Amino acid sequence: MTYKATLDWMFAQLPMYQNKGISAFKGKLDSTIAFANYLGNPEKQFKSIHIAGTNGKGSSSHMLASVLQEAGYTVGLYTSPHLKDFRERIRINGKMVGKDVVKDFIAEHRPFLEQYQLSFFEMTVGMAFHYFTAQHVDIAVVEVGLGGRLDSTNIITPEACLITNIGYDHQEILGDTLQKIAMEKAGIIKRNIPVVISEWQKETATIFRMIAGQKRAPIVFAEDQDILNYTTDLLGEYQQKNVRGVVACLRQLKHFDIPEVAIAKGLEKVTQNTGLLGRWQLLQTIPRVICDTAHNTEGLRLVIQQLKQQKFRQLHLVLGFVNDKNVKELLALFPPGGHYYFVTPKVARGMKAEQVKEMAATLGYQGKSYNRVKEGLKKAVARANKDDLVFVGGSTFVVAEVV
Repeated sequence: MTYKATLDWMFAQLPMYQNKGISAFKGKLDSTIAFANYLGNPEKQFKSIHIAGTNGKGSSSHMLASVLQEAGYTVGLYTSPHLKDFRERIRINGKMVGKDVVKDFIAEHRPFLEQYQLSFFEMTVGMAFHYFTAQHVDIAVVEVGLGGRLDSTNIITPEACLITNIGYDHQEILGDTLQKIAMEKAGIIKRNIPVVISEWQKETATIFRMIAGQKRAPIVFAEDQDILNYTTDLLGEYQQKNVRGVVACLRQLKHFDIPEVAIAKGLEKVTQNTGLLGRWQLLQTIPRVICDTAHNTEGLRLVIQQLKQQKFRQLHLVLGFVNDKNVKELLALFPPGGHYYFVTPKVARGMKAEQVKEMAATLGYQGKSYNRVKEGLKKAVARANKDDLVFVGGSTFVVAEVV
């Protein structure tokens, strides 16, 4: 099969959550464990760091990888979802896995994958861990896909765990309170393995302390640590919480030499070292066009706070959402005085732009609807003055179409 045909086959195997939503969620690790056993348990053959959280886990994963690269290590990086190319999910020192590696892996193991009906995410995790072992990485930074306790990545025994923060997202799967969601995220905590919490939250701190205590895992709250004010090339003031968590996590690694200069350089070169896309990313300068993948209440609140700190004449917002979110609640976070361009993300879960427009109208927001993301962005840029600001977001899928 060609690379494209291989991806088409992978995407067709038990619809992935990214596109289909809750219908794709298995909620157990049996298939992942069986696949790992079949592959010779690659997850046991490399050191790792495990990252969970509602917001910030992608940025934190890339920060960790960048710093470890600057310290001279060969670093695997497994993240999700991808924006443009599936291979963004699996990298070593910033370089995406080769197309031939993807094709050959699926071709070799397809009988097993079909017999056991592995999901897209399960087979991707197996591919990543197999690749990291084959390439003899010094350490891999592994980002949870969804939740933690029952996520397919949760078969590793890491050197340290990092939990960024807890917010309301995927409540239909993880629970309808912050405490319930925290319990699921805390599922990555392992016996005697240190865990770092990037952001102290009153509602969840007790949960993390309880689970860590049960597992005899040393627990560190980054806000209690004496950490320098590092700068990072990832824009947005909200990244400072991620930076603190990352630095605190790096301090827990016992078998790695990470000098101060590597931390500073790594944080300043995250995008260059890892290829991260979509985090407060500047797409053009005149007029300024910025996109961000934030897609839940907590994430969007931080992004909008950042928006309000920008200088511009008028604000243009190109927004699209998926239909398993509380879209009206998300819309209410945005400023009422902007020019709105509602768009439809090109995925099965994408909410129709006209429906978003009608919902926004009940909040007093006026705008036009567009069937395609790029059409809405084109209209916004054409209408914007050189001193205006255009923001693109609301969903990862919206951003994926413009970066």
